Amino acid sequence: MFKTNEYFDGKVKSIAFTSEDGPATIGVMAVGEYEFGTGSVEIMSVVSGSMDIKLPETDTWQTFTAGESFEVAKDVKFGVRITQETSYICLYK
Repeated sequence: MFKTNEYFDGKVKSIAFTSEDGPATIGVMAVGEYEFGTGSVEIMSVVSGSMDIKLPETDTWQTFTAGESFEVAKDVKFGVRITQETSYICLYK
């Protein structure tokens, strides 16, 4: 069955499932700034809206919009800045 997750006082919500590519979550983020940690390699794809991402060991933010993806290494923290409600899919490798 599906597992639901809620973070940052309900501003980030996701549902975990098993995709044909392995474990995944699909979720939504409200406007705000967040810091996430990874336990595995994560491949994040923006479905709607946009995300400003600050990857580890960089001082710059990169913007990813609907249809774009980025990868985050295992065991790191990364920043996420949301300026409009945004949905995403995350695959865990």
